Amino acid sequence: MERYSHLISMNLFISALGIILALTTIGIALYLITPRSYESSNSVANSYDEWTEDGILEFYWGEHIHLGHYGSPPQRKDFLVAKSDFVHEMVSWGGLDKLPAGTTVLDVGCGIGGSSRILARDYGFAVTAITISPQQVERAQQLTSEELNLQFLVDDAMALSFPDGSFDVVWSIEAGPHMPDKAVFARELMRVLKPGGILVLADWNQRDDRQKPLNFWEKPVMQQLLDQWSHPAFSSIEGFSELLEATEFVEGKVVTADWTEQTIPSWLDSIWQGIARPAGLVRFGLSGFIKSLREVPTLLLMRLAFGAGLCRFGMFRTVRTNSSRQLAETVTTKAAQV
Repeated sequence: MERYSHLISMNLFISALGIILALTTIGIALYLITPRSYESSNSVANSYDEWTEDGILEFYWGEHIHLGHYGSPPQRKDFLVAKSDFVHEMVSWGGLDKLPAGTTVLDVGCGIGGSSRILARDYGFAVTAITISPQQVERAQQLTSEELNLQFLVDDAMALSFPDGSFDVVWSIEAGPHMPDKAVFARELMRVLKPGGILVLADWNQRDDRQKPLNFWEKPVMQQLLDQWSHPAFSSIEGFSELLEATEFVEGKVVTADWTEQTIPSWLDSIWQGIARPAGLVRFGLSGFIKSLREVPTLLLMRLAFGAGLCRFGMFRTVRTNSSRQLAETVTTKAAQV
């Protein structure tokens, strides 16, 4: 009898293993044959519209569609707590916690508004948050209390609809890889800052390949990271800093930091969410499970890229020149040098 029970257990285990392998094969096949390459701003908007509409990304990632902060050295931390901690760490790093209530902030690439709500609720800022996804705007509005000084708008970061000098602070997390022209993106961010205003930005960055070109395995890995999540290109920390300074709106230098160590646990934590929260399989069904499963190879490649130094998590802080006169003097000086 005991032997019979053991055989049944073994058969169940083998069957379960077979199902897992079959589903994994399906996920990898979908990953390889259905890339989501960048085509235009519409392809980015459509991708986020789909993820927002079905609710899978929000279920597993919460209201923050960005990485978490685990400290340095990293400590074990709840995935969703690490994400909200990231916002507070970024506020502190950028010196924004010293600004008064009522400070005007533009959140570029706001997702469903997690960071925006913290900026408005915990720091008293007057926040305007933009995304290219209409579905994200709708969901962000649903999640946001009317008491907060916060509005969500559909807008394109490559051609912001705001006049020059509109905001005290421009804030952005992980939006840059979706931008096809990093120089235009940099100029738009600086353009809408008031004189003396602060830009604080966090982004996924590629290693500066001018110093160390990509090798034989790094090129296909980077291409997959671009093709799977509608990214036209990654900038390097050094390269984007240069683009910001080239706008002629920067006072002094761009301050940067590398937060790869603090954020890298997020990639495997993202995968663990699917295991630790099996309720998602019930909520979203087999199709939702397979859709989630197809993201695992990209998440693993991201972990590989950041762990191997191919990618870096860059932080940027800079101040806009204090006056149009100072800007004119800078331009005149550079023209004279030419």
